Amino acid sequence: MLEKLKERVFKANLSLVKQGLVIHTWGNASARDIKSGLIVIKPSGVSYKKMKPGDMVVLDQDGKIVEGKYKPSTDAPTHLLLYKEWKTINGVVHTHSTYAAAWAQAGKDIPPLGTTHADHFYGEVPCTRRLTKQEIENDYEVNTGRVILERLAKSDPLAVPSVLVNCHGPFSWGLDAEEAVHNAMALEEIARMAFYTVTLGTSKPADDYLLKKHHERKHGKNAYYGQKKKKK
Repeated sequence: MLEKLKERVFKANLSLVKQGLVIHTWGNASARDIKSGLIVIKPSGVSYKKMKPGDMVVLDQDGKIVEGKYKPSTDAPTHLLLYKEWKTINGVVHTHSTYAAAWAQAGKDIPPLGTTHADHFYGEVPCTRRLTKQEIENDYEVNTGRVILERLAKSDPLAVPSVLVNCHGPFSWGLDAEEAVHNAMALEEIARMAFYTVTLGTSKPADDYLLKKHHERKHGKNAYYGQKKKKK
C-alpha cells in the first residue's frame, strides 16, 4: 500500500539526518496521499540506520493504523491536525535542529532581518505561546497542533511554512514531503543567520519594501525568479 509514497517519506526522513537537522531519532517527516487522504509517517523511535521504506506507518485521517508493524511517531497527532486544517499542505516535518530550537527555547519569533529570510518566509517566523500544564497533561500532541494553528490563524501556511513551538522546536510543511524538508533546511539557516545578526547587536527587521520585493519576486503572482517552465 502506497509503496511509492513510503519510499519518498523514508527518503525525506533520511534527508533530515543528511542535512544535519536530526540526530539520534529526534525528528520525523510525513506525507499525505492526495487521492486517498491517508498519511504515511516515520515509526516511533526506530533508528535511521536500521529503518527501511517498508517500516513507514500508514494512518487514516483519525490516526488509526491502516498498515504498519510499528507504532507511528509520537508526533503523529500534531501532523494529523495540521493536515486536517490545512488542505494545501501534503508534507510535514518536525526536527530539533540547533538554531531553530534555540529560538523556540527562547520563546522568540525569528525576525525578518534580511533578504535571505524574505526569499523563503513572508514576515517573521512565529513562535507559539507556551502550552499550559493542562494542555501538556491532556492530549499533549494534539494541543501542540492547536497552538500552532492558533499562532498562524491569520497566515497562509504556504507563505509562512514553518513555526517554532515554544520550549520545544520547529515544525515545517509544504506541498509535499520534499518541500517540507526544503523548508526545514531554509528555516535552520535563517535561524542561524538571525542568531549571529542579533549577537552582533542588530535585531531591527529589514525594510518592509525590501522584504516584500524579495518574497514576491520568488513567490508572488508575477514572480520572475528562476527559469520559465517549458510547455509540453
